[in-house]
Amino acid sequence: MPRESSLTLERGLALLQAVADADTEAPSISDLATAIGASRAAVYRLLVPLQARGLVRREGSRVRLGLGVLRLAGRVMPQLRFAALPALRSLAERVGATAHLTVADGSEAQAVAVVEPTWTAYHVAYRVGTRHSVQRGAAGKCLNLPPDSEGWVATSGELQPGAFGVAAPVRGVVGLRASVGVVSMETLVSAEVGPIVVAAAAEVAAALR
Repeated sequence: MPRESSLTLERGLALLQAVADADTEAPSISDLATAIGASRAAVYRLLVPLQARGLVRREGSRVRLGLGVLRLAGRVMPQLRFAALPALRSLAERVGATAHLTVADGSEAQAVAVVEPTWTAYHVAYRVGTRHSVQRGAAGKCLNLPPDSEGWVATSGELQPGAFGVAAPVRGVVGLRASVGVVSMETLVSAEVGPIVVAAAAEVAAALR
């Protein structure tokens, strides 16, 4: 029975993923059966609990994602912030600069958690929700770093005149493109700050796994 339940769960998740992966037109029951390697009858059975939870909806023979997915997605950011805050607090205090967790949203990068240092005379005020292109700023640029890179990106004045930023990607968390970084109005020596930011990014990744 446990093995059968595991297979049912796996197929249900595969079905939900197949619906989500449809780019434009909603997939049909036949499309979904082919995608997950199951019979049409099995697809109909798997759809029942997904529909009951609002994760999918039927439109005749076609299937679309339901609003229940949005409700689940709405809980992701609070949990992401909660998991990242200890590492961000430590980073902000150690470097003496505003620390942040930034997540890729298409072609934009959005700050989803920010922690300011408590002991500095002044620091950069960086708002949660701030957006910018992934092609600008350390937090955005580091999202495209190859695995064999030194591990961080440093920028100066790209998002705010006179501001310095150092950021590193959060690696090893499936489905997440994110970075951890610091921003300061004082010069940041990237050779010193970079490894500290990389360690903080690894700490965030570990908290999210």
